[in-house]
Amino acid sequence: MSKQILVLPGDGIGPEIMAEAVKVLNLANEKYNLGFELSFDDLGGAAIDRYGVPLADETLERARAADAVLLGAVGGPKWDTIDPAIRPERGLLKIRSQLGLFGNLRPAILYPQLAEASSLKPEVVAGLDILIVRELTGGIYFGQPRESKVLENGERMAYDTLPYSESEIRRIAKVGFDMAMVRGKKLCSVDKANVLASSQLWRAVVEEVAKDYPDVELSHMYVDNAAMQLVRAPKQFDVMVTDNMFGDILSDEASMLTGSIGMLPSASLDANNKGMYEPCHGSAPDIAGKGIANPLATILSVSMMLRYSFGQVAAADAIEKAVSLVLDQGLRTGDIWSEGKTRVGTAAMGDAVASALRSL
Repeated sequence: MSKQILVLPGDGIGPEIMAEAVKVLNLANEKYNLGFELSFDDLGGAAIDRYGVPLADETLERARAADAVLLGAVGGPKWDTIDPAIRPERGLLKIRSQLGLFGNLRPAILYPQLAEASSLKPEVVAGLDILIVRELTGGIYFGQPRESKVLENGERMAYDTLPYSESEIRRIAKVGFDMAMVRGKKLCSVDKANVLASSQLWRAVVEEVAKDYPDVELSHMYVDNAAMQLVRAPKQFDVMVTDNMFGDILSDEASMLTGSIGMLPSASLDANNKGMYEPCHGSAPDIAGKGIANPLATILSVSMMLRYSFGQVAAADAIEKAVSLVLDQGLRTGDIWSEGKTRVGTAAMGDAVASALRSL
């Protein structure tokens, strides 16, 4: 029985980087006899243009039926002025919530070849390997009520709601502890328990879950301090677990420690490890269509998909090795380029990874 992968290239640089990821996936499929079948559809702005909504019902059904989903990126200025209820990002939030993808895994790994590309001193970031576990389907991005209104005095006012239930916190905390168990056995839970009621519950529940993981060293940190520590001494962290909004911000910050957000994949998993895999970066409309975007995060998302949803460790390892080999050759897209290296475009980088994978 073949495994079904739904590919959603999305907007901006999405189609360009996805073409390279599919190139590598097709090669891995052939080389390792993985038995994958790929199908394609639209999400975000591309779906608005095609279906009138950011996530069509038929696309959602295809995603439910698939064994995994591979996503490019969504959004762009073209859709910034439309009704907020059908903006491209709403499609992304909806597919995550409808598929029950509550756990987002974002590794921040510094390839030694790219130590010079980081804005921090090489000695601060060399050997960096952090995993940020972000709760993805709750919190302020989904909280109700939310409203914009005009007050009686004519002034505009808006508010959002940040709710978390005990069960939502417990299941994401468990993912954090499980990941820490297979890594360095250190978990830092990030919250704002000094001012937020939701964070006070978060901290209490994480402490309860910790009792089931005596081997894991648990620490707590306020989000403002965590943001500072990530740039001051990032190697103190192994696994970080946090809520949706804090995770959104901290994972982007952590990515820049590695030199470029264009290097970082992410996985969003449900309770059974079915997942949607996507690069951490956005749709980068400013460089879309120029053939200069970095496809490595999307290619590494394919590797994460093979590892977490399909248990194909050999193929996953091979793709990561191929990426490392290409970096050894000195090939760089513009975002990670430095003096003395060879600047290449999106397609050339994808071709180089495919060639390296073929040679392994």
